[in-house]
Amino acid sequence: MSVGLSAPGILHPIKGIKLASCHSGIKKDATVDDLVLMELDEKSAVAAVFTTNKFCAAPVTVAKSHLESVETIRYLLINSGNANAGTGNEGILNSVKTCIAVAEKTGLSECSILPFSTGVIGAQLPLEKITSAIPGLLSNLSETNWMAAARGIMTTDTLPKAVSKQLKINKKTVTITGICKGSGMIKPDMATMLAYVATDAQIDQEELDNCLNRVVNTSFNSITVDGDTSTNDACLLIATGGSGQVVDSKNVEFMSMLNEVFSQLAKSIIRDGEGATKFIEIQVEQAATVDDARELAYTIAHSPLVKTALFASDANWGRILAAIGRADISELDIDRVDLYLDEVCLVEKGLPHKDYTEQKGSAVMQQQDILIKVNLNIGEQSATIWTTDLSYDYVKINAEYRS
Repeated sequence: MSVGLSAPGILHPIKGIKLASCHSGIKKDATVDDLVLMELDEKSAVAAVFTTNKFCAAPVTVAKSHLESVETIRYLLINSGNANAGTGNEGILNSVKTCIAVAEKTGLSECSILPFSTGVIGAQLPLEKITSAIPGLLSNLSETNWMAAARGIMTTDTLPKAVSKQLKINKKTVTITGICKGSGMIKPDMATMLAYVATDAQIDQEELDNCLNRVVNTSFNSITVDGDTSTNDACLLIATGGSGQVVDSKNVEFMSMLNEVFSQLAKSIIRDGEGATKFIEIQVEQAATVDDARELAYTIAHSPLVKTALFASDANWGRILAAIGRADISELDIDRVDLYLDEVCLVEKGLPHKDYTEQKGSAVMQQQDILIKVNLNIGEQSATIWTTDLSYDYVKINAEYRS
């Protein structure tokens, strides 16, 4: 079940990128794809951020190493259904072998291939299934296979997640197209989350890194389903230069569109959160620091009592107030705190609002999309975090994940 999430619309091709997907046999269901190959033009620049989980998966370790070893990345190999995490040296070796298999068929260095995996932790990668599928993937590469790739990287996702936008810069059309996957084990710290966004703009490496760092913090690093940071998180921004239009992080129009693509992809993960019935936006305003604002928002978002009250449509705002009070932030004056559900004021200056009624609060809690707004009235910093409720289905999905 998803919350207001629909299938992606038109996905514009990116000149300089081709994709293919197939069912290799990693997943039991032969009707779904589980392996994706992306070919990047040799002039492409690649920026990446990865999980901060210290038990990071083998492909994360290998991808980081390859990015440091070569200037040009030519292929991305992504499998779903197996995380290749917690698999030790054998897992790393298997990940490298998948890169070698692509390199042998393309005449490239193995370091020019980046591997990615998502799925069950602790199982060794089925190497032969992957390597035997690579020739077929190479023969089916196409600029129009973005939707197939979006489906091929799914695990517990109920729908593929993709966004595509275009704008004119100096009379040239610049395109941004991105796909991602994620539904549970979501709290990115660069979630299980993979994201691949590409543009045909021409952006040098330093500026591409700047672009990614700017947009990832207000998108993928501002979402949480359950507070669990995956072992496999990765987010890539690719610039092929195919449009011939030079862009940098100072271009307001481009950065606005890039941020929109990243934010829509991030929100789609929350709308498809495992067992989610509500999409929750938490805004913290007038905090002493940005870190305080984010910490407070996350404290509310991660409270099981708040999340279950949201699922029950129970206007028990005392649970939110309790979360505010225990947040590990540098400055809090409870006599200044204002708390809202959408436009309904629950608490003003630390006390119940004189016009608040249970009926007003309950009406908001019945909605699928709910805004929780906290004004600390201390400083000038703010933050927004997106999250879900916590339902019976979340427990069921994760209890039966390996069944």
